[in-house]
Amino acid sequence: MIHLQTPALLVDGAALEHNLATMSAALPGPRLRPHVKAHKCTELARRQGEGGHAGFTCATMRECEGMAAAGLGGDLMLANEVADARRLGALVAMNKAVRVTLAVDSEATIEAAAAGGVRDVVIDVNVGLPRCGCAPEDAGTLASLARAKGLNVRGVMGYEGHVVGVEDRSIRESSTADCMKLLLAAHSDVGGELISAGGTGTYDINTWATEIQAGSYALMDTAYGHLDLPFRQALAVLATVISVSPGYAVADCGLKALGMDHGNPTISNATVFFCSDEHVTFIPDEGSPVKVGDQIRVVPAHIDPTVAYHERMHITDGDDVLETCPVDLRGW
Repeated sequence: MIHLQTPALLVDGAALEHNLATMSAALPGPRLRPHVKAHKCTELARRQGEGGHAGFTCATMRECEGMAAAGLGGDLMLANEVADARRLGALVAMNKAVRVTLAVDSEATIEAAAAGGVRDVVIDVNVGLPRCGCAPEDAGTLASLARAKGLNVRGVMGYEGHVVGVEDRSIRESSTADCMKLLLAAHSDVGGELISAGGTGTYDINTWATEIQAGSYALMDTAYGHLDLPFRQALAVLATVISVSPGYAVADCGLKALGMDHGNPTISNATVFFCSDEHVTFIPDEGSPVKVGDQIRVVPAHIDPTVAYHERMHITDGDDVLETCPVDLRGW
């Protein structure tokens, strides 16, 4: 038994080290720009840096600030547009060792970067995911505008996020190629040293990008677990069985402890029935009864929002807690 208040975020130490080493071997040094939004923990980022990855991807200004405070801000990319970049400009101005490259995709976001004191930008290009990004044919014009504003344009970024989770690898391969044709066309107009793209599901497919922004590989979840990747499931939420009824049981791990946008979590030797605010109701397999007080490990379908619900993660070896790390990049 692990003596922690539940629900508690657990990270299998051996699986974590396997995942970090496997990715570092596949994408050494600058070929990987780890995305810290997946784990939101500067201690895990430090371990990624020790694996040779000096640049990091961030999703929020808070992540940039936390990484800089931890001494990991030498080459950060904020892979999101912002309408007010003054926090980033102040961050760079306060520490000459910090470099932040901001994604821009419009005249307005370029103006925000320049007015906020940001020095470096990357042109965000829509390669098929209906989210941020300019049309590929507009990238060159935006790059010229950014340079006219005195900004250093480092290159282009485009995320094939609608592709990374496709289970059929052949479709994942062909769709990634289609996306990167768009990004390469934009890069030919923009220039710069960076072609930044990719994720855990396309880390070994996307050979067109100069750097891959994978993040989930470090901890993994059941959504990526369907893709037959060489990474191990490292993350689980420890829960305690609090009620047992004929045919089902309930543990103290619900919607407020789990990212549910990719579906139900999984529990070994059981079927998850449903989740509510603070409870997971599950049906134990025949021959695998549970009783009140038993601990179970609940594996989330999506790690990013799961981690963000928790204030700390516990790195474990079996039932031994080796280290407790704050999830210090959560929030905005």
